Order: sequence, then structure tokens, then C-alpha cells
Amino acid sequence: MATTTSTVGAPARPGELLSERIAPGILPKVLGPFDMVAIFVAIVLFAVQGSVVQPAGASAFVYWILGFLTFLIPGAIVTGQLGLMFPGEGSIYVWTNKALGSFWGFFAGFCAWWPGTLVMVATGVLVVNLLQFLVSLPPFNVQNPLSALWQQGVIILAVIWFSSLLSIMRFRATQNLVNGVFVIYGAAILTVGLAGLAWLLGGHPAANDFSRSAFGLNSNNATFYGLVILALLGIEVPLNMGVEIKERKAITSYLLWGSIVVMVGYLVLTFGAMVVVKTNSPSFNSTTAILSAVQTSLGAFVAGLVTLVKTRCSFRR
Repeated sequence: MATTTSTVGAPARPGELLSERIAPGILPKVLGPFDMVAIFVAIVLFAVQGSVVQPAGASAFVYWILGFLTFLIPGAIVTGQLGLMFPGEGSIYVWTNKALGSFWGFFAGFCAWWPGTLVMVATGVLVVNLLQFLVSLPPFNVQNPLSALWQQGVIILAVIWFSSLLSIMRFRATQNLVNGVFVIYGAAILTVGLAGLAWLLGGHPAANDFSRSAFGLNSNNATFYGLVILALLGIEVPLNMGVEIKERKAITSYLLWGSIVVMVGYLVLTFGAMVVVKTNSPSFNSTTAILSAVQTSLGAFVAGLVTLVKTRCSFRR
């Protein structure tokens, strides 16, 4: 909320938030452009979404492009402008407070924070699914792995506990870990795209219909536009740490390069999954379709490596 007196000495400016006065004096500036890109990609590029939209058929590519044009790019432009105008800690809370007042600032901040508590559990469930896929591969070949609810519960708790451990580490140490994960995560995404290319170059036909009519938008696949927008949420999240950025040009740099990486990443993931994995197959699983594409095209060993990377990257959230 706004304050008219300072807790550090000089009178506060009208409309200035307490966080705008306190945070810059106690938080070190440690984030550079590459750090910001890594955080942005970690938040926005959720690899599983590349196959979740696959049931839309070839029109999934159209919806991705629509999402980029109507949400990601305009959102990046607006975020860049607000981030440069109000480079404080809290991003969407600060900006909404400035524009609409303290109530709507709190409302926007709460709505941005609350899903994070749910994502922690959802990420644990995703890790369970990835581990189930991993141990079903050779040489393990375990049938119905981790089917007991107590086993799944233990894994979900382990994910939350490990994430809590990461959260209390020194910020620079945690950020270095995020940067390393960003690199191997990018390699894993490129591997999914390579699986699609290898499948086609090996003389196999595409597993799904890529004819002109398959790219059409209609009422049967319109809901996938909502899934695309959901996948692209989080543009402003890196600016929750606005006062910890070393230089202001890092804001525009991360929005430009981060957006490019996200756009390319989602298109590559969807391409790899759709070329290799048949959508209407009884065994189709939207959560593990990108991994199945790698297994089918490049073999179980490479699929296992990609699964390990994807599992590790799930902790970054």
C-alpha cells in the first residue's frame, strides 16, 4: 500500500509504495541479461505444452502463431514499457497499484501469486508421470510403475521439499543453477525437433495429417487458443525482481531474446511430437508425447536422457 512517511529517513514521494523505498536498499543487483532470459524461459516455456496442443492437429501451429501475435508479443511490449517506467520489486502488483489503486494492486498481485501454490503440486504430478515413462523404458521395462498413491505422494512431497531447499540458497548460486538448466533444457528441446527431422529423413511418413485442410480453425478446436494463451503466461514474472537487475537494458534484452526462444521452442516441440506420434492412437498421452517421439525416432537411450532433463527442469518452477 502507499505510504506518506519514510521508514528510512526522508519523506516518501506521493503514491510511492513502501517496497519501492525499502527493496532497492537491501537487495543486491545480481541479474544480467542472460540471467533474465533464463528466468523468462524457465517460467514461460513449459515443454509439455508442446504436445498438449497436439490434439488440435495441424491447426495447433496456427494457434501458436495467433498466440504469439495477440498475446506474447504485445505482452512483451507492454511489460517492457512498464518495467522501464516502474522498475520496482513486484512487477504486476506495482504497476496495477500505480494505475488503478491499492485494492486492484492487491487483487492483481494475489491472482499472480496464488496459482504458484497450485503449480507446485501440479509440477510434482508431472514429475511422477515423467518417472513412470522413464522406468518403462529399456533396460527397466517396469510395468505400471509408481501406481500406488502413497508412492506418488512421496514423490510430490520430495519435489516440494527439494524446491524449498533451492529457495533458501544464495540467490546467485540458485541463478547459476537455473542458467545451467536453461542450456541443457534448450538441448533437450532441440532433440525433440531433431527426432521429427530424423523420422522424416528416414523415409517415414508424418504420423498426422498436414494437408491444407488440417490447418483450418473451427469450433471443434477453438478451445486450443485458450491453452496456447495459458502456455504463454508469465511474461512479467522476471520483473518481480526488478530492483535486482544490474542494468535496465537487461529488461528489453530478456523480452526480445526470451520471446524468440519461447516461440521457436514451442513450434519445435509441437513439430517433433506431431510428426512422430499419432494423435488418435489409443496409446497417445499428451503429457509424454514429446518423449515418445524421441523414443520412437532416436531410441530409448536418448529418450531416457531427455526425460531426465525434463524431470530436472520441472524443479526450476
